Order: sequence, then C-alpha cells, then structure tokens
Amino acid sequence: QLRLVEYGGGLVQPGGSLRLSCEGVGSTLRYFAIGWFRQAPGKEREGISCISTSDDTTYYKDSVKGRFTISRDNAKRTVFLEMNNLKPEDTAVYYCATDWSWPCYASSMPVLSDSAYWGQGTQVTVSS
Repeated sequence: QLRLVEYGGGLVQPGGSLRLSCEGVGSTLRYFAIGWFRQAPGKEREGISCISTSDDTTYYKDSVKGRFTISRDNAKRTVFLEMNNLKPEDTAVYYCATDWSWPCYASSMPVLSDSAYWGQGTQVTVSS
C-alpha cells in the first residue's frame, strides 16, 4: 500500500524560498508520476506541477512557472518541489498525489480522484 508524506512547509516572507518533499513510505515512487496540488482557503484544489515516471516530462501551472521546480530522487523515494520567489497568493496547503497509471503531460495535468493516493498536506504561508 503506497503512502505519501509531505514535509518542508512553513512560514516564509514574500520573495523567500521553500523546498517541499514528498516521500513514498513503504514503496518506491519510481513507477509513479507524481503531482503537486495546493488548496488555498475558500478555493478549489488545483494542480500546479507534475513529473512523469521517466522524469523526462514536467508540467507547471502558469502561475508557478519559472518560480517552482519539480524533481525526483529515486534512490531516496522522494519528489521535491523547489519554490522560489514566493508570493502571498502561494499560501495554501500543499499535497503530493499519484495513482496507478496516472500520467503527467507537458501541456496538462490530469485530475486525480479523491480515491487516489494523497499525502496529508503541508501548510505553506507566505506573509511579511
């Protein structure tokens, strides 16, 4: 049974940086495309980035493109989301998620159902 755990969130000032980690507990993430999602208070959950199983395809939502970078360390069963130049509108709970045969495309990020594998979330707050 795949379990995902996120960590690395926190409080940061505008313009600052954070690196989120998504770790696979009990299973390697090597064979999964991994997505990062976020949900701000009062807003719907949105997909912001994903990385394919072969790591040769990544996707970024326009609002984070150029500021966020997704990467994978298969040896450590971890997917990272490096977030730079953070803005107050990046404040949200960030989740990593995946499912069997879930793809990541360069041009889009398919929706994941609630029955997919989700982490518990990590809070990111950008405020001065």
